[in-house]
Formats: sequence, structure tokens, C-alpha cells
Amino acid sequence: MAAKILAFAGSARKDSWNKKLIQIASEGACEKGAEVTVIDLKDFPLPIFDQDLESASGLPENAKKIKKLFIEHDGLLLACPEYNSSITPLLKNVIDWVSRAETKEEKPLSAYQGKAAALLAASPGGLGGLRGLVTVRSILGNIGVIVLPEQMAVSKAHEAFDATGKLKDPKQEVAVKKIGANLADFLTRGVIPAKAGIPI
Repeated sequence: MAAKILAFAGSARKDSWNKKLIQIASEGACEKGAEVTVIDLKDFPLPIFDQDLESASGLPENAKKIKKLFIEHDGLLLACPEYNSSITPLLKNVIDWVSRAETKEEKPLSAYQGKAAALLAASPGGLGGLRGLVTVRSILGNIGVIVLPEQMAVSKAHEAFDATGKLKDPKQEVAVKKIGANLADFLTRGVIPAKAGIPI
């Protein structure tokens, strides 16, 4: 059975560098035989998480749709922008809504249990979004997701991509694809991948 991976960027911006990054990483996963579903969070608008709203109306329809996608896939491939040294409000809001149970019988965090994730980031800063990945890794690890140790951060993102959305540096392109490939390998074989050889 092919591994099923849900891939998205934690950004709603049309020309997001992280959306470009997730496309490249997804290619690497597909080359390893994974079935990758790439979504745009802009297509699933959600209110800020509000427990009073949840109590009155239940999960919003878009939260149910995204949660269903999480449940249907084995792994998560995430490209995470960094806002003020941390996670984006958009990504955190999605994580929070998806974490909620729809019935009293549903196990807590059911959409996350048994999943594996691989992380990437792109930022115009010199660290490439690494500080935000620390927070994303901590959140996912605490809710039952296995987060692969290797990650990739692309610095000076405003200069890193060509007009077609590919990375100008062929070594970076290979390294980003390797993140997706590693996740596919882990989901298929349960093996923690070796480092790609490109420093983060």
C-alpha cells in the first residue's frame, strides 16, 4: 500500500514561498511512491478557535473537512512560515480545530494519533524559519505526532526561487525533495531516514 501524505503550507498568501516549497517536497514523496494530497489552507477558511462557538454550533464545516483529510492520510508534510519567531496564527488555528472531538465517544486527538510529519520552512531571514519550526515540532510532538528529526529551512527565500517556483540552488532542491522522500520511506518502512547531507 502506498503511503498517503497530506501536504500544505501554513500560509494563505498567494505567492507564499512555503507553498512553493511544499510543491517541491511533495515531488520527492511522489517519486518514492507516496500518494500526496496538496491542499491550500486558504480554501478552508475558519474562525479563530472559540470554545463557546464550538459548544453552540459544533465544529465548523471546514474544520470537519480538514480533520477528515488528516484522518484519511498517514503522514503530514508541512512548510511553515515564521511569524515573530513562532508559528503562524493560521497553522495554529488549524491544528487547534482539528484536535477537537466531534462526539463524546471519539478518542482525544484522534486525527493526530499514529501520524508522522516532516517539516520545512522558508523565510527571507537568515535562519530560514528555524525558530518557528521549534514551536511546530513541540506542538505536534505533544499531541501524538512522530516528527522526523531531519528538517529543511531555506533562508533568503525572496531570492531563492526562480520564476517557475523551483529553487535556484540545485543542492537545496535535492535536499527539499529528500524531506518528502524521507517521510514516504518512514511511512512505508518505519525507518528513521539518514541525513540528506545538506545543513539546515
